[in-house]
Amino acid sequence: MASATKEIAADMLPFFRLFTDGTIERLSPRLDIPPSDHPEAAVRSKDVVIDPDTGVSVRIFAPRHQSPPQKLPLVVYIHGGAFCMGAASSPPFHNFISKLVAKGNLIAVSVDYRLAPENPLPIPFDDSWTAFQWIAAHADGSGADPWLNDLADFRRVFVGGESAGATIANDVAIRAGVRRFSGLEILGVFLVHPFFGNKEVDKVYKVLCPASSGRDDDPRLNPAVDPRIGEMAGRRVMFFVAEKDPLRDRGRAYYEGLKKSEWSGEVEIMETEGEGHCFHLFNPNTDKAAAITDRLLAFFIAA
Repeated sequence: MASATKEIAADMLPFFRLFTDGTIERLSPRLDIPPSDHPEAAVRSKDVVIDPDTGVSVRIFAPRHQSPPQKLPLVVYIHGGAFCMGAASSPPFHNFISKLVAKGNLIAVSVDYRLAPENPLPIPFDDSWTAFQWIAAHADGSGADPWLNDLADFRRVFVGGESAGATIANDVAIRAGVRRFSGLEILGVFLVHPFFGNKEVDKVYKVLCPASSGRDDDPRLNPAVDPRIGEMAGRRVMFFVAEKDPLRDRGRAYYEGLKKSEWSGEVEIMETEGEGHCFHLFNPNTDKAAAITDRLLAFFIAA
């Protein structure tokens, strides 16, 4: 009943309602897949709390069988959900990363950042950066987690995500390029159906980050205007957009802006016809969803 007396800022059915007072009503129950080290599973996973004070954690995925043992490409993944829903343990994200790891023979780290609006932006950005720094501390083989020490090839790192997670991932890539970690190289950045801005105020982002204009003059919503863009890590950036996604044109605008920016890497884009936002997570067994997975794996190999 309380929601009826509040002014709705954004009605994102069937997922959530966001109110102008900065509160949220999540409309779907949270579902989680636990980590698993089942001996018959092709992919094993575990959760690691990296900051006990905030509770920020990561879920690490690795293939079970390697013969002979070898260092594997490392994918750092940041999930979407409009900054205010989801977790690394959510079925769409867990299953998507598990499939990438199984098919691509790689190791992946999925970041579990604190959600807005209870934790206002830029906290999800900062949590993800904290997680990346924790991951980078393993580059010399002396980090806290043995899977990363033993399995990850820190000269073959990829950073990306979908929707709001892609927005955060791009921010991480910029920070990493400025920071320049020793022993670590980000070869590529992948942005799946990214949440960027345009000339109109994005009501969701404006409520979650009141200090932002909510438009494309905010460097997080349009990284092409970030004065640090020339230093962004990665040799290549791969964009994925979908024809019926309301965010499609925003993703294309940043694709064009990045090509014209001071960043000197290569930019690619793949558009899926007839599909909407993050369709590959909700209908993962379709040919078009498989095409996204296959293009991502080819991106990892080519880099």
